Amino acid sequence: MKVCRGTLGMGEHGPEVVDNFCIACGHCVAVCPNGALDHKLAPLANQVLLEAPSILNADMAAHFLRSRRSVRSFQRKRIPRETIQELLAIAPFAPTACNSQGVSYHVVDDSVTLKGITAAIADWAKEDLRNGVLGKSPWSENTANTIQRYFQYGEDTILRDAPCLIIATADNSSFHLGRDNTHFALAYTQLYAPSLGLGTCWSGLFEYCAGAGYEPLLQLLKLPEGRSVTGAIIAGYPNYTFKRLVDRDPLQITWQ
Repeated sequence: MKVCRGTLGMGEHGPEVVDNFCIACGHCVAVCPNGALDHKLAPLANQVLLEAPSILNADMAAHFLRSRRSVRSFQRKRIPRETIQELLAIAPFAPTACNSQGVSYHVVDDSVTLKGITAAIADWAKEDLRNGVLGKSPWSENTANTIQRYFQYGEDTILRDAPCLIIATADNSSFHLGRDNTHFALAYTQLYAPSLGLGTCWSGLFEYCAGAGYEPLLQLLKLPEGRSVTGAIIAGYPNYTFKRLVDRDPLQITWQ
């Protein structure tokens, strides 16, 4: 009963519903050592029995998390859609507010459409750098250089010639909640990607452009009606393998 957030309590004859706060998380069914509980919103038959706790030791976990890198150089190799589906299948297991989930994915893997998306973002960014949100960003100089390289040399400095763009969307009525949920879900996706031989990177310029409601981009995306972009990553097979774990700034922490 103690793993439940407030729906279940122990009555005279066993577990009983004391308040209707159920979020269908499945905790009650998953934790019972004897499989004595079932729940129509999280059926026992759909749960996988753990023979032993799935916990990495601390050194392995730290090494795994530190080895994740943002990949910006990809092989010219298409990702099978079955692999993308396997990659995204892990995303729903990320934590979401009150188990709201609600994130869906729009995948673009057509090379012509990807080039069109890059061009649309470049056009928008070139204008926005003058008087919009990008011009006020602390990275405005870096962004300006990125866009200049696109127009001057034809380099794809936006989607990095990645063979796949994964766009997360949420219902318009729950955009802010969906955006938070998206960050958790895509973080899971990025951590899982190397096990499939894939590299990923957040696509910040895409998010800025979509968030600004730039019509030429939205027309290319053809998103389902009533849904807004809440995040995006590029994915592909990396050109290079990283050989070392990179350090970060010293940890800052206060105690009370």
